[in-house]
This record gives sequence, C-alpha cells and structure tokens, in this order.
Amino acid sequence: MNVIRYLSDEGTPLQALPFSHDDLLRGYRELRRARFWDERAEVLQRQGKLSVYPPYRGQEAAQVGMMLAFNEDDWLVPSYRESAAALTHGLPLETLILYWRAHPAGWRFPDDVNILPFYIPIATQLPQAVGLAHGLTLQGEGRVVATFVGDGGTSEGDFHEALNFASVYSAPVVFMVQNNGWAISVPTTKQMKTKQIASRAAGYEMPGVSVDGNDLVAVWSAAREAVARSRAGGGPTLIEAMTYRMAPHTTSDDPSRYRTEDEASAWIGRDPVRRMQTALNHLGLWDEGDEARLVETLKCEVDEAVQAADATPDPEPREIVEHVFETMTPDQQRAWEVLRDGA
Repeated sequence: MNVIRYLSDEGTPLQALPFSHDDLLRGYRELRRARFWDERAEVLQRQGKLSVYPPYRGQEAAQVGMMLAFNEDDWLVPSYRESAAALTHGLPLETLILYWRAHPAGWRFPDDVNILPFYIPIATQLPQAVGLAHGLTLQGEGRVVATFVGDGGTSEGDFHEALNFASVYSAPVVFMVQNNGWAISVPTTKQMKTKQIASRAAGYEMPGVSVDGNDLVAVWSAAREAVARSRAGGGPTLIEAMTYRMAPHTTSDDPSRYRTEDEASAWIGRDPVRRMQTALNHLGLWDEGDEARLVETLKCEVDEAVQAADATPDPEPREIVEHVFETMTPDQQRAWEVLRDGA
C-alpha cells in the first residue's frame, strides 16, 4: 500500500496541492497554533501550572489535518493526546488549560463545541465514537464523527470491535491511527506483524489509507475524502498517519530510556510545521514577517487564556459530583450535601 504524500521531506510540493491558497494559509495557522500551545504547555507544566501533560509535538499535522476536514457540527471523540484536534475543532484554549489543571470548569465543554471528554483508557473511545455515529445516522443528522487512536491502541479489542460495528452498520465515522512507532516504550515491530495498520481495514470491508502523517496536505486531503464518503452514506474509513512524537510520552516520561537520539534526529528533519512553512514559502504565500506576526498573535492568545484560567475560582469539593449525570442519583445527592456542608 502506497503512503500518500504531497510534500517532500523538506516541504517542497511534489504535485499540485488540492486546496486553495486561502485554505493552505488557514491550515498552516492552525498547525502553527497547535505547535505553539504544545510548547507552551510543557513550560506551564514545569512551572506547576498544569498537571501531567501528554505532548504531541511532531504529530500536529495528523490531528490538525484530520479536523480541518470536518464541519463545526460534526463530532470529535478524542483520546488524551488530541489537544491539537480539540483546539482545531473549536475547544476554547481556556477550557483546555482548566482541563489539564484538573479543574471542574474544564471537565464540561461548551454546548456549541461537539467534542466528547478526553478518554484516558486506551482505545475505549472507539466503540463510543461508533455508537455516536450510528445514533446520528438513526436521527438523520447527516453528521460525521472523528476519532483517534495510537498504533498501540490498535492491539486492543476495542479497536477491532469498533471497526466491526462501524462496518456492519455503515457508521459515518473516520478512524485516525497516529502511528508514531511506539506504544509508550514498546516499538510497533514488537506489537504486530502487520506492516501497515491501514491494511487491517480490508478485514472489515472498509477503505484503508496510509498517509504521510507529517504532511498536512496529505492528511487533510485523505480526511476530506473520507468525510465526504461518510456523509454520503458510504460508511467508515481507516486512515493511518505515519508520524513521530518528538516529545516525551508525557511530561513525566524519559524517552531516552527506550529510543535512540539518532532515531529522533531523523524525524526532526521531517517536522510537519517546518515542511508546511516551506511549502507556503515555495508558493509565495508566506515570509518571515508573516511568521513573526502570527507568533505574536499566538503569544497573546495563550497569555490571555492563561490569565482567564488563573482568574477562575478554585473549585468547591461538592463540584466533583456535579459533572456525572444531568440529574443526580440519590447517592450522589447525599454525597453532594455532605460535601456542601463540610461534614
């Protein structure tokens, strides 16, 4: 199976890009925004202003390119590493900051943002995404669901059950596998015999596509095609983005214990942000002045979001049970009253 790509490793377009210049600029701004936040998030965590954080640096194109293909009223069902996808799909940065501070104000997303909470247990979000997609079909909504998983998550039973359910019911869901070669510290070669995870789609009679996950244009194009197919009633698609997480698994991880510097260095040369910037430079759409102005805008956005999060009042103990069900069960009501009264 060929790996779809539109940009060389250096970022030079290999063929005509299937997007307008305005779209390419919009895509790059979202990509650069995702990178800026991820770098700032690690600093905030080191300062004690975020809890343990899972960076995605190097995987921005896989997340941003996927979500650029979806409409605002479509749904995202993310795992814990999809902060970039959530931001691209409209999650306010202030809410994201509060979430990674474990503040109850960050647990509930705005009503006009169609994103389910981040899933921590590996691959459990996939059957939920399929169920949501099937429900939208039954309601005649015409909307599509995006969901993500890592290469390690494809070894979980939830992955196979989700693909089977989606195939049988032609659920409008697009599965994105971010294959970064590692399931925490276990390399893909020790996880599976499969050379390309996208080939597993054939067993479920759905399209499987492998793309250069560090090529924003390739991911975006493949996702756009998959979304159009789902929206037209064509069912699910499995997209495998071949990428690499340049950052640690989490801010408490030390990747030098299981992967070599040479391996990481080889992927730095294929940085998705740099490649897209080079492509825009090649097309005469971007220069150093544009970059400086964008970075300044992003800095102001993050600073304002941090200030807003800092100004959010500390939670009351009772709030921990206020985010479970719309109407509290009797047990929850009693717990809420005890916490409220401080007994």
